[in-house]
Amino acid sequence: MGSGRARMRTQALFRSALLVILLLAETSEARKVRGGRTQPRRAHSPPSSRDRTDAESFPLDFTAVEGNMDNFMTQVKNLAQSLYPCSAQKLDQDMKLHFLENSSVTCNDGTPAGYYIKESRGSRRWLVFLEGGWYCFSKQNCDTRYDTMRRLMSSTRWPPTRTGTGILSPQPEENPHWWNANMVFIPYCSSDVWSGASLKTEQNDYAFMGSLIIQEVIKTLLPKGLENAKVLLLAGSSAGGTGVLLNVDRVAELLKSKGHGSVQVRGLADSGWFLDNKQYSCSDCVDTISCAPTEAIKRGIRYWGSVVPERCRLAHTGEEWNCFFGYKVYATLRRPVFVVQWLFDEAQLTVDNIHLTGQPVQEGQWRYIQNLGSELRNTLKAVPAMFAPACLSHEVITRNYWTEVQVKGTSLPRALQCWDRSLHSSLRDHGNSTRGLPRLPPRSCPLHLIDSCPWPHCNPTCPTVRDQLTGKEMSAIQFLTHMGFDVQRMAQQQGMDPSKLLGMLNSGS
Repeated sequence: MGSGRARMRTQALFRSALLVILLLAETSEARKVRGGRTQPRRAHSPPSSRDRTDAESFPLDFTAVEGNMDNFMTQVKNLAQSLYPCSAQKLDQDMKLHFLENSSVTCNDGTPAGYYIKESRGSRRWLVFLEGGWYCFSKQNCDTRYDTMRRLMSSTRWPPTRTGTGILSPQPEENPHWWNANMVFIPYCSSDVWSGASLKTEQNDYAFMGSLIIQEVIKTLLPKGLENAKVLLLAGSSAGGTGVLLNVDRVAELLKSKGHGSVQVRGLADSGWFLDNKQYSCSDCVDTISCAPTEAIKRGIRYWGSVVPERCRLAHTGEEWNCFFGYKVYATLRRPVFVVQWLFDEAQLTVDNIHLTGQPVQEGQWRYIQNLGSELRNTLKAVPAMFAPACLSHEVITRNYWTEVQVKGTSLPRALQCWDRSLHSSLRDHGNSTRGLPRLPPRSCPLHLIDSCPWPHCNPTCPTVRDQLTGKEMSAIQFLTHMGFDVQRMAQQQGMDPSKLLGMLNSGS
């Protein structure tokens, strides 16, 4: 019975693939007569041996077994591209730039804000991504930012297209769960952690309109198909990850006010779960890098005219800066959010004045780094859906290696798929005895994933670390030694032989 269905499914795929080939062949022929002038027919002569030799050949293997299907579809794709060269053009896979028609919503310097989009006809899933890139919080450091990082404050130099990578990739090999969604990339040009709602005026040298840019893009996408969406995933990295936490509920409320409350709005916050902890060494609040996180946000929130989630604002009246820190705003959110966070985030360490410049760290710095991992782990305990590897890095979901990092044997795309399944089950069960409680996925499909090992890069699937002086890749033990890790003393503290500890480190145990 099962094998019969498999044969029928295989035959159906063959027929569909052959139909695609025939249609593309006809389209390729039709392209030759476009432009209003049909070329006269010419007698076809048999191809010469040279023609036959030079012609690209794509023989198809029709072995009718399920295991051969991926190989067969790859061959069909190659044949289709040979018949219809435009389908092979990389440009068709790229996201294309569109500026907002509402000219009052702008980047910092008053140039029009915009977005990149690659539509996926027939898909009811939308992924809207918020770019990251720090911030500025005074005229002085915004002027410096404008001189050195203008693309993050102005749209004048944006390219006409962008190639999607990681979770924005249209390739199933790189993006197994979201590859066929409608992809939208919103460039970061407001320098306000996607929170501002203030215009550029004679008194204000810069506009800060991050929150308004998101709202305007969502409105613009409605007639493009978002109004019929089933799921909208608002994702972002770094400042964009914090922007997700600040805007996911506001996006859902906007859609509801427009009559599209059935769209399931969710968040994916990557590397935006910052801590308001004390710096390793105190410094004057001169620029973004040296300023303590709390002080920078306190100054910024006034300068930007920031908007924070309503429930968080009510919970922290007069101290709305608290809403920029993940573990404080998360508890007030209504929409589900998946949190992705390195336990040893490089941006967090930078603002905490731990600068890994190629020199081995001091003992105090090493203890501070370990404590950071513990503090971060504690703030994530109440988060049901998250992925937190014990790595020293920053941002991941748009990296081409994002499928390779694992926590307890589960990759990030797999964890997101499990999360998606649990949310789907909750909606399906809505109205029965489990109403309001997300159904837990099977044990084989985990979505609360956090490393328990205490050191940076004790997870063997962490991104490669390179020596800043030589550029050479470093093993886990080389990296830890470079960081000042004392194998002898740590083995003594753990009550084990140093060689055994070394073996555990090298194997990632």
